[in-house]
Amino acid sequence: MFLFTEPLRGWREANVTERRTRVDWAHQMRHLLDVEYPEAEVVRVVLDNLNTHSIASLYEAFEPAKAKRLADRFEFHYTPKHGSWLDMAVIELGVLGRQCLSRRIDDVQDLRHEVNAWERARNGAGTKVNWQFRTEDARIRLVKLYPSIE
Repeated sequence: MFLFTEPLRGWREANVTERRTRVDWAHQMRHLLDVEYPEAEVVRVVLDNLNTHSIASLYEAFEPAKAKRLADRFEFHYTPKHGSWLDMAVIELGVLGRQCLSRRIDDVQDLRHEVNAWERARNGAGTKVNWQFRTEDARIRLVKLYPSIE
């Protein structure tokens, strides 16, 4: 499953796929640019450090000119290693798991149907992520990455 979210807007899109390869990720990212944000010069994306989440995936999926066109429009910000819980999409996936996926779903078509219904309901309600992590919290939980300034 791939999930995009724009937390301040209260928007998310979840896509269920058969696999989660570099090429699958690249096609999802192309969709983000060409369909969701066609007018944006740059799209800033916060993502975790999964091995598929790299510009190289675009070049694996598309011819070089197209890959470069896509890569030039992205600005990636990676969460710290072992810190994917800082990614608001991961928070949304947790909500999806609790609200929709906490039971057996027999096949991919049923899963897509359930996830799409969840997405429509959350987007229709304009539900936003309640982000409460502050710089002070980062200095405690991520002390090696955010040293305190004396």
